[in-house]
Amino acid sequence: MESKSTLPDWASRPCIMGIDEAGRGPVLGPMVYACLYCARSYEKTLSTLNFADSKTLKEEKREKLLENLKANELLGWAVDVIDPRELSAKMLKKIKVNLNEISHDSASGLVTRVLNMGVFLTEVYVDTVGDPEKYRIKLSERFPSIKFVVAKKADSLYPVVSGASIVAKVTRDRALRDWVLDETAENITRNFGSGYPGDPETKAWLEQHKHSVFGFPTLVRFSWGTCTSYSKNMVEVVWESDKTEEDGSSSSSGKRQLKLSSFGVTTSKRNNEEEIESSGKNRCKFFHARKLEQLANF
Repeated sequence: MESKSTLPDWASRPCIMGIDEAGRGPVLGPMVYACLYCARSYEKTLSTLNFADSKTLKEEKREKLLENLKANELLGWAVDVIDPRELSAKMLKKIKVNLNEISHDSASGLVTRVLNMGVFLTEVYVDTVGDPEKYRIKLSERFPSIKFVVAKKADSLYPVVSGASIVAKVTRDRALRDWVLDETAENITRNFGSGYPGDPETKAWLEQHKHSVFGFPTLVRFSWGTCTSYSKNMVEVVWESDKTEEDGSSSSSGKRQLKLSSFGVTTSKRNNEEEIESSGKNRCKFFHARKLEQLANF
C-alpha cells in the first residue's frame, strides 16, 4: 500500500528514503517492512519531527507520530506486510529461503515499488540485515543509480529510517491487534501477548493452542525453532501407501505404511520403510495428487 494516490511535485526532485522492519523475531504474526521517503531538501526539517527508533517510544507516542506523518503532504510511505504462513512456507521450501533473504527481497521490493511510482530516489538508508557492506553491494548492484547507506542501528542514526521504523512498528501492532483468526475452535483466545518467544503470555498461548494433529493456528510461524519444543507428544500420523505402484505393477509387499510424525518434525532414526519419499513409489495418492514430498531436514 502507498500513501499517495497521485505523485506530489516534490517527488520529481532528488529524494531520500529510509527502510526498516518490525517483527523479525516474534514467533507470532507478520513481519512488516516499511519505507519513508521525502525530498532531499526536506531532510533538515525531517530531523525536527521527533522521529526516533520506534522501540524507544511508547505505543501512544508511536500512534500519534504515525498520524502526523500520514497527514504530512511532504512525506510518502509504503509497507510490505509478510504473512506468517508465507514466512514459514519459504523457510521450509525444498530450496529454503532464509529470513535474511526474505528481508532483502522485501526491502528491494519497496525500492522498486516507489521507483515505479515515479519518485526520483537518489539516496536510500537501510537498517542492516546481515553484513552491512555485503548488503549495500547487493542493493547497489540491483539499483546502480541509487546511493545506499546500510548501517547497524540506522533507525537511531537517520531520521528518515526512524520514521520508517515507526510506520513498520505501528502497522505490525495494528495487524496483530486486529488479526482475524481463521480457526473456529471454541477455546481459542487472543491473549497471545507480544508474540516474542520469551514472553510468558506467548509461551502459554502456544502451549494452550497446539493441536496434537494439526499443529498451530495460522498466526504462528511454525518454522521457528521455538515451536519444536511444543511438538513433543504429538499424534503420529500414519498413511497407507497405494497397493499399486506408479508404473502399474503390484507392490511385492502389498500396502505399506508411511509415517509423518509431529506435522513434519521428523526424527533422525528411521527404518527403510519410513525413508521412502512421498514423491517416490508406494506413496499415498493424497501426496501424489498434491505433489508433496517428505522432508528429512528443516
